[in-house]
Amino acid sequence: MTRKSIIDSFRAVIAPVRQYSTKRKVPDKTRFIPTSGTYPEGFIVSGTHVGVKKRPDALDLALIFSEKPCSAAAVFTKNVFKAAPVQVSKLILENTSGSGLTGIIANSGCANAVTGEGGIEDAWSMSAALDLSVLGTKPEENESKALVMSTGVIGQRLPIGDIINGVPNGVTVGRKDHESWMNAARAFCTTDTFPKLMSKEFMVNGIAYRVAGLAKGAGMIHPNMATLLGCFVTDAPVSPDALSSILKFAVDRSFNSISVDGDMSTNDTIAALANGAAGGALIDAGSEGYEVLKSEITSFAESLAQLVVRDGEGATKFVTINVEDAESFEDAKKVASTIATSSLVKTALYGEDANWGRITCAIGYSDVNVNPLKTSVSFVPVDGSEELKLLINGEPENVDEDRASQILANEDLVIRVQLGTGGGQSARMWTCDLSHEYVTINGDYRS
Repeated sequence: MTRKSIIDSFRAVIAPVRQYSTKRKVPDKTRFIPTSGTYPEGFIVSGTHVGVKKRPDALDLALIFSEKPCSAAAVFTKNVFKAAPVQVSKLILENTSGSGLTGIIANSGCANAVTGEGGIEDAWSMSAALDLSVLGTKPEENESKALVMSTGVIGQRLPIGDIINGVPNGVTVGRKDHESWMNAARAFCTTDTFPKLMSKEFMVNGIAYRVAGLAKGAGMIHPNMATLLGCFVTDAPVSPDALSSILKFAVDRSFNSISVDGDMSTNDTIAALANGAAGGALIDAGSEGYEVLKSEITSFAESLAQLVVRDGEGATKFVTINVEDAESFEDAKKVASTIATSSLVKTALYGEDANWGRITCAIGYSDVNVNPLKTSVSFVPVDGSEELKLLINGEPENVDEDRASQILANEDLVIRVQLGTGGGQSARMWTCDLSHEYVTINGDYRS
């Protein structure tokens, strides 16, 4: 016998045949695409094709601009390799103190990241082009007032001439209707399988206001923040300082509480604009209505961020991780994040395997003060039925595997972790499973 045949015979005797799971069906996500909306007064939007993307029918330039000057705020990536549009938008907010902004110009198909001084010039040119088309006057050098966003492949220069030439048409075709908002949302997309758009009406001090939000992102998603672009616009009158504090609070509990694959991008930007077109007294930090607005924007941001997770590249599961009774919010969030980024946890969820030991393992290396003898873990079905306890105060339960399989077969799942510190603080994160399709998508992203 040859050496190979001996080894093969040995393996056949001692090693059981491993049955790999077949490819799970990715849920239909078109149900998350809205067919109508309630949009803020005074904002005009469009989505057009200018040639950043190769396909002639692919929308790749989104414009959002206001009939009135806006208060503005933004939260950006913490990646050291900050893309040109991130650097330029930060300077615009510093130069203007968040007052008098025109709108937002965003392209997809090219990230304009790691592109040197030429990339910075291109970002300033995009901002100036929107100002010129909307206001009719060209701003002084590096004094434009439109925020800039880009997403796509890193390390390539934009076809800036095509973008600049396409801006006037984008302004001309801009409208306030649902179709125009949908076009803008589509123009944000890269590997997204559906455009992410939400809107709602809410009351503050007896006045009806509206908020609309766009987001893109499916992979390279992890705080802070993700390869995502997003924005909220509202017709409520909000001061720049109040808008900035509300946005940071909301993002910490939404876009900085999601993870698809643990990778942080170079381009992450979440921006907010408020034009006050619906009237009413100015909402400032500490003023009447501030807490109401903060609550409304936070819940809105949570819902929009969850759409990003639901569209995770190749994802078949939407998973909520609730961590309770930590010593601090930061501790609770760190434990939730560690679980959310564990490849072993995520692959087990994809395989619908109730391997809860991977969850406790992740809790244990989260670098948070945890007492294993007081830690509990359970699966919580989203249908309201009784939760399945896996670990109680450090003692493993006799798990009903059939019940566990039923719970894990659902698209939505809640993992509940109780740390038992007595601190009473909690946090949550949203994540998804890790599938074969994720590797396929990211293996040929540039092709």
